[in-house]
Amino acid sequence: MKIIEKVADLQGVLARARQSHKSLGLVPTMGALHDGHIALVKRAVAENGVTVVSVFVNPTQFNDKNDLCNYPRTPEADCQLLEKAGATIVFMPSVEEVYPEPDTRQFAFGALESVMEGAFRPGHFNGVAQIVSRLFDIVKPDRAYFGEKDFQQLAIIREMVKQLHLDVTIEACPIVREADGLAKSSRNTRLNATQRQAAVNISRVLKESAGVRVAPAMPPAMTIEWVVAQINAVPELQVEYFSIVDGHTLQPIQKWDDTTFPVGCIAVFDGDVRLIDNIFY
Repeated sequence: MKIIEKVADLQGVLARARQSHKSLGLVPTMGALHDGHIALVKRAVAENGVTVVSVFVNPTQFNDKNDLCNYPRTPEADCQLLEKAGATIVFMPSVEEVYPEPDTRQFAFGALESVMEGAFRPGHFNGVAQIVSRLFDIVKPDRAYFGEKDFQQLAIIREMVKQLHLDVTIEACPIVREADGLAKSSRNTRLNATQRQAAVNISRVLKESAGVRVAPAMPPAMTIEWVVAQINAVPELQVEYFSIVDGHTLQPIQKWDDTTFPVGCIAVFDGDVRLIDNIFY
């Protein structure tokens, strides 16, 4: 496994790989890797001749400077995990290497970005589009792998690929969970013992909401009220939003039969740590 910090060095290695007709897989990450990331990497390794994993905490997608400062950084542990997972290249650039000049591009994703994360984190998806498109330009992968935990981000990236006419296949991978159901997240490392115990209620309540006694019997609006009340009843937890949307358009639904792909998306503060999750109904 090679660890590369410079764009020119990476592109030189990848040019040789292409000459050998090897397919290129890319897994963009911000580091602090966990089993969810490793599942993406292992799938990329299985499906491609060369797998590049980027480890870069992208400043342009943080609308909260404290969140950027507090984001966990574990480069040595990340590299050990990636080598075990079979990654070919770890790309660990500096901010100056990724953005030699300020990225002033403005993307427009319409209704996809006006709801949920987009409503509560202004500018976030523009930053996501900046870094992902930049990585696509540097690596020029055949396939790129993203987790379904960031469900709205996945829709945004697919729309960005369409708008920019990029020749890359976006591969979605299921959420990886702890044994008790909590969605794996780099932010979980910031939870103290009490918060960690409380956090499991997020996935528990979402799962219960999909049960026969809740979701099919109640319209989406009532299901939303039930989920929010259940989670907010846990002292450490405070729901920022919970939306039940069409999984394709991300727009809220009024009736279950408004879509063939209803998805519940949630953001919850556990103390000062913000966690997201979702469920396919």
